[in-house]
Amino acid sequence: MEKRRMDAALLVLILGHLAIALEVPLDLPQPPTITHQSPKDYIIDPRENITIHCEAKGKPHPSFSWTKDGTHFRIEEDPRVTMKPHSGTLVVDISMMRAENYEGVFQCTARNNHGTAVSNNIVIRQSRSPLWSKEKNRPIVVQEGVSLVLPCRPPAGLPPPIVFWMDNNFQKLPQSRRVSQSLNGDLYFSNVRREDSRNDYICYARFTHTQTIQQKQPITVRVLNQAPMDERKPTFLIPPGSSSSMRVLRGHVLEMECIAEGLPTPEVSWSKVSGELPSRRTSFLHFNKTLRITKVSESDDGVYRCTARNQFGSVDHTISVSVKAAPYWISGPPKNLVLAPGENGVLTCRASGIPKPLITWTMNGIPIENSPTDESRKVEDDVIIFTDVQTGSSAVYQCNVSNEYGYLLSNAFVNVLSEPPRVMTPSNKIYQVIKNHPALLDCASFGSPLPKITWFRDLSASTLNGDNYIFHDNGTIEIPVAQAQNSGKYMCVATNALGISKNHVHLEVKEPTRIQKQREKTKTVQKGRSVVFECKVNHDETLFPTMTWLKDNGELPDEERFVVGSDSLTIVDVTESDAGMYTCIMNTTLDHDSATTELNVVEKPDPPTDLELTDQTKRSVQLTWTPGDEHNSPIQKFLIQYEDSLHHRGHWHNLTEVPGTMTTAHLKLSPYVHYTFRVFALNAVGYSNASSPSKMYKTDPAAPDENPAGVHGIGTEHDNLVISWKPLSNLQSNGPGLHYKVSWRQKKLGAEWATQNVSSNSKFTVSGTPTFSPYEIKVQAVNNYGAGPEPAVVLGFSGEDLPIGTPDNVKAVVINSTLAKILWDAVPHNSIRGHLKGYKVYYWRKHGMHKHNPDHMEKDILSFSGNHTHGMLPGLHPFSAYLFHVRVYNGKGEGPPSPTQHFKTPEGAPGPPTSLEVAKTDLDSLTLNWSPPLEHNGHITGYTLKYQPVNNSNELGPEEELALAANETSVTLPILKYSKRYKFLLSAKTSSGAGPAVSQEAAVSDEGNTQTSHPFAWSPPLRPLHKARPMSPFTNVTYSLEEDGALISWDYWGPEKNIYVEYTVDSKGVEDWQKEPANGSQNVKLKGLKVGLSYKVRVVAEGHHDQQLHYKELFVTVPAVASRQVDIATQGWFIGLMCAIALLILILLIICFIQRNKGGKYPVKEKEDAHTDPEFQPMKDDDCTFVEYSDNEDHKPLKGSRTPSNGTVKRDDSDDSLVDYGEGGDGQFNEDGSFIGQYSGKSSCRDNAEGPESSEAPSPINAMNSLNSFV
Repeated sequence: MEKRRMDAALLVLILGHLAIALEVPLDLPQPPTITHQSPKDYIIDPRENITIHCEAKGKPHPSFSWTKDGTHFRIEEDPRVTMKPHSGTLVVDISMMRAENYEGVFQCTARNNHGTAVSNNIVIRQSRSPLWSKEKNRPIVVQEGVSLVLPCRPPAGLPPPIVFWMDNNFQKLPQSRRVSQSLNGDLYFSNVRREDSRNDYICYARFTHTQTIQQKQPITVRVLNQAPMDERKPTFLIPPGSSSSMRVLRGHVLEMECIAEGLPTPEVSWSKVSGELPSRRTSFLHFNKTLRITKVSESDDGVYRCTARNQFGSVDHTISVSVKAAPYWISGPPKNLVLAPGENGVLTCRASGIPKPLITWTMNGIPIENSPTDESRKVEDDVIIFTDVQTGSSAVYQCNVSNEYGYLLSNAFVNVLSEPPRVMTPSNKIYQVIKNHPALLDCASFGSPLPKITWFRDLSASTLNGDNYIFHDNGTIEIPVAQAQNSGKYMCVATNALGISKNHVHLEVKEPTRIQKQREKTKTVQKGRSVVFECKVNHDETLFPTMTWLKDNGELPDEERFVVGSDSLTIVDVTESDAGMYTCIMNTTLDHDSATTELNVVEKPDPPTDLELTDQTKRSVQLTWTPGDEHNSPIQKFLIQYEDSLHHRGHWHNLTEVPGTMTTAHLKLSPYVHYTFRVFALNAVGYSNASSPSKMYKTDPAAPDENPAGVHGIGTEHDNLVISWKPLSNLQSNGPGLHYKVSWRQKKLGAEWATQNVSSNSKFTVSGTPTFSPYEIKVQAVNNYGAGPEPAVVLGFSGEDLPIGTPDNVKAVVINSTLAKILWDAVPHNSIRGHLKGYKVYYWRKHGMHKHNPDHMEKDILSFSGNHTHGMLPGLHPFSAYLFHVRVYNGKGEGPPSPTQHFKTPEGAPGPPTSLEVAKTDLDSLTLNWSPPLEHNGHITGYTLKYQPVNNSNELGPEEELALAANETSVTLPILKYSKRYKFLLSAKTSSGAGPAVSQEAAVSDEGNTQTSHPFAWSPPLRPLHKARPMSPFTNVTYSLEEDGALISWDYWGPEKNIYVEYTVDSKGVEDWQKEPANGSQNVKLKGLKVGLSYKVRVVAEGHHDQQLHYKELFVTVPAVASRQVDIATQGWFIGLMCAIALLILILLIICFIQRNKGGKYPVKEKEDAHTDPEFQPMKDDDCTFVEYSDNEDHKPLKGSRTPSNGTVKRDDSDDSLVDYGEGGDGQFNEDGSFIGQYSGKSSCRDNAEGPESSEAPSPINAMNSLNSFV
């Protein structure tokens, strides 16, 4: 007992040495180690050579030998057997020999002078796939409803075959809860049906090792229905009886089956009597008839119950399962032991099994009890203890663990060595790890005695320790959660009593690979559409991920419809088979990430089927149906339609809808209809096709259930009453002979009803009625089976006549120069003679109170609906006299006018001056000429002139203001002290204030020549110069030009809400009006107007039925004004260039003169004729003829513009004459409203010339080209 305690203490002391299994370098002496061998149970293919593997290592390299069936196998005596060089692997050539001659138990031995290792017992058996025995199957005749078993009984093969049933066409026979295949291959019928009759029940056996399939003779089954079996409770076909037992080995698969017969077909369920079924390892196969448990453990031992049940009863069967176990390692096989002389160690062979296995030890293949005695070695059951080992004690020990279900054999050597340490990990190895993951830095070493490992960081002299690191027994250091700061260089040092060894490694911590998560875990797409799965990734910039797509954890279908992009997957023309789970995997060399999205493919549902009519009554019927396939989108509702083949054959009408969870509908019907029904199903995709029609259902006639709706009484003449109604439909008529009983009477005391029957019509006219009198009306439906319910009484009126009354006390209140308020008293109701529609104000401008304003007698009308007694007249002309009268109107028309009244509008702000021109007087002054405004709107009291200098950068200088008298139309200004270019603003004023200004710009050359641009209206916004429509409720309709368009503004007093602006180019052709809505504001900006064009613009108020009730019209002109540019004529480079050209001309003239004096001819004329390109020829603007170049300073164009020969700008046709020179809409407007843009020169005559045109602007280069052409 004491000795056992000492042994146990010694064992504890040396356990630390056991934890590490050292890998001995191959350059050091060591016993053999088997590295590869064939499996214990080795089934060979008799058609191929036999290869029995046995590989081993050792120093020196081991030699090999074999035993067969326990005796030495003499390889050299069998010419068909060879051993591979430097290996123990045998190759047997069976081309001339039967493979069965080499069946048996083989064992390999590898030995050198340090020990001997042995392999497992390798049992060699050849595979077999025997043929089915010859048999003739007689037809099986059974009654319908009985159970049936078709035997398969395949031939015994090695390994056992896979069995399945097919027909003559090699199609698998369908299986179900009623028909299924058992584990032994037989085909079981719980009950047979007539459709089971066939003559091609064929059992097949597939032998996987030889890849062959054997076929059983077909079996014929005939099912009779002469005396079908009665329904009955279940009974078990297999296993028989009420209980059974079975045995299964640990780690194997447990399969239990229960197949029951009965009618109707029973259902099978499973339970464990002594506990719960292991859910993660349990599955139910063959329609719940087979219970499978994988990776069987001791906990699966117990009693299991299967239950078969149908509506007539149930039956149970219990199966007792006993779990046995072949030997298995508890903590792994024994590990090799490397000891230095004088050290201690232990070999452990810890295993278990059911029943408990037997453990035996051998040394170098010899039972240890027969081996030489070694004082340092002691065997204690499953361990061998070594103490104070010495050189020469090296050997290979075999541990054999066995019981009746198998065995384990393991080799482990003891190698006694004295070696200084060496680090086996490669020097400067780079470890890469993902951030927040563990980092393991290896320091694999060898030495005897076992080296001690120490770690250092970079150049630090202190060892690594603490909670941030984990040190493993094999020398590896672990950083549990690696961070960026852990990157760097590490050094490990291995030391023992014989020396020291160092090694450096590097750690790189990388950012993780992460797929940007998608919000939607499920995608739903309609069949035939496309779907895109995105897979965008964030990753470390030094790692390069590769993308892989999976469908249902398998490869994508190899179809062109699946398009894989750099970060996406696109599926086009989606089909229902594409539904499933799609996974994107981003892999790098260090990590990976994945994201999964489920794809649901939806389609409109299949149409309902099996329409049936039940519970039929005179006025209702029950309709039932079977829904079609939903196609992954739940049915939301069913739509029921009907066809009335009696009245509207071929026309289907909606009847009702029911929720998608219902498959029946109670339908209310009408009499006298021949009904046929059909049903549609609706899901999120849409409606299904229509179902097949139901059978026809006819309802009997009856009296009408309702009277016509929409009864009205309205007179069309002053002495009639037209009674109208909405006729009943055929469905509402309830029977034949439908007509209407029309009744009416005047609404007064004592009036009697008059009646008239009307058929084939929906109105009736009563003549001779008093004007606009109330009548009581009713219309009743009648058919051959009776009258409808008592109809409701409706009030109507006979026809209207023109009003005879006029408004009294009509007067006007002037509010301002453009607005007046009209007031009147309401006309008595009896004088209106109809429904009051409103009042109309007729007004017209008699004359303006200025001598220049002519008379305007055109009348305008404003309507005020309803019982109004006042109204506003907007848009009046200031300083004018107006006449007006008021009329009442009803549905028939207008009444007589009220006495004509008059009012006058006060003065208003005048319009802009009609023109503003600049003329030259002398070198230090300019003269401005202008014309008075077209619209004075009062007495002109004077003019205000503002002007500012403009420099070459288009910057404005200080503003000067000058007040001018009303009778002046010109002024002379001394302006040359500031600039050569000026901007002028001129406005007129009345006692009411100043009107809008007109603008002009002018430039003065050094010689005093004045060049001007065309004048255009300047802010503040201009009133239109055209005649306004006095009837319009619009006032103050103005426009102003801005950089990005024309801003139209107005005031509106009318009741209409729909206001918009429409505009079109002012032309004589077809007007193409564009519309811009106001959206509740009182201004609209018109964008995209083209420079140089005039537009007709209307502000419109639209009433009901899209009728334009009021509109105000004006004209907007977008001027084309030359841009301000730097005058290149004053630039030094241009003067120098002109001087050089002049010098060149002078030289050429001298040479020409010398040539002429010598009698030669200078071909100037030929040169002129040669230059036919009009781009390089001077040209007259009026007749397109080429003329000599003139350098007259008076004809110089101003900054790229072209002017007539007299140096002035003509204004004969229009203010938009610059359009003749422009190319299109390239111009812009500056902030101050001036036009900026460069226009190119194109004379009007060239428009009619043939050949290519040039739009290039005149420039110094063109001038030089023209000069060269002339010379």
